[in-house]
Amino acid sequence: MKITPAHARIQNQQLILKTIYDGNGISRAQIARETKLTRPTVSNVVANLIEDGLVEEGGLAESLGGRRGITLRVPDDARHLIGLDLARGDFRGAIINLRGEIIHRIELPLKSNDGDKAIALVYELLDQLVESTDRPLLGIGIGAPGPVDVVKGVMHHAVNLNWRDIPLRDLLQDRYQLPVYIANDCQVAALAEITFGKVGDDIRNLVLVNIGWGVGAGIVINNQLLHGPLGAGEIGHVVVEENGNLCTCGNQGCLETVASSRAIIQRAQDLAQQNPSSLLNQFSNSIEDISLDTIRQAFQNGDSDANQVVYDAGRSLGIAAANLVGILGSSRIFFAGSVTCFGDQLLEIIRIEMNKRVLPLTANATEIGFASLGSNNVLLGASALLLPDELGLL
Repeated sequence: MKITPAHARIQNQQLILKTIYDGNGISRAQIARETKLTRPTVSNVVANLIEDGLVEEGGLAESLGGRRGITLRVPDDARHLIGLDLARGDFRGAIINLRGEIIHRIELPLKSNDGDKAIALVYELLDQLVESTDRPLLGIGIGAPGPVDVVKGVMHHAVNLNWRDIPLRDLLQDRYQLPVYIANDCQVAALAEITFGKVGDDIRNLVLVNIGWGVGAGIVINNQLLHGPLGAGEIGHVVVEENGNLCTCGNQGCLETVASSRAIIQRAQDLAQQNPSSLLNQFSNSIEDISLDTIRQAFQNGDSDANQVVYDAGRSLGIAAANLVGILGSSRIFFAGSVTCFGDQLLEIIRIEMNKRVLPLTANATEIGFASLGSNNVLLGASALLLPDELGLL
């Protein structure tokens, strides 16, 4: 495809803006050297970016033998981003700046799974967020439950919201006249780690396995989300136990039936009922009160039943990790969500099981760890969806 002058201008602007964003205190001369663009081109683009409020001048740059240039930076609040997390029992939204700092956050309880009422709650959340900032808004990013068509912005099936084939992007763009991007919540959580997390500037490939009521994965390759028309990363419904428990999807022995928080709690309750002397009973008032925190306490105190539950979950996650490594090669695989409460012992179980099932060379080059952004990862990742297309960042 032939590159038109208009395309060239956009590419140059995005390249220069990214160079300034990454450099965070870089002169025009340094930009020209790094981008291989002419100094007049750099000067013209920078002038436009300053006029748009995306770039500002700072102090003098370090001397490289000639006249000291003026440093340039992208102000953290040059634009604000809206991030939504619709994958929880409540709807969460935040105003986030260009460096991933949460400026303002709102949570609204989801009182009904009626589809129309859920849409109305999204509108209510966004109305409040739009009103809460006095900075230019870059757009709206959304982390959504279930399979999502990222290209069309359609939510195919969100069971808890009673949404099926909802064109959420078009609905929101028509109402707010802002760019809207939507992806699965596990996908955006992975994007958050590679954009705003502590993975290092040289890391461009990452898998994040999110474990809560269900299990899913987000995959980032070369800083790009891996997705398909019906989503990607649905590892929660990969079978890890032949003839295992029946899953909500209709199959038996899916990863979710062993490693999700609800499966772990159910297994612990069953074992506690069979073994009255289990510490699981001592750390809870009743079988029904056993929670992840109960299991964590019993596990840390060496209870054999709790150990078995955590081992089974870690083993199944290790099998899933081995499948990911076998397909994608060496990578960073981070785990997020409720089961991170079991700490490094869980990671070691996962690592040992993974190592049994992949080439030693690949296993040794794969890092297993916990995600760094905690419960805000979906909000941050949703906002990060805006940065590549709207500003050319990432």
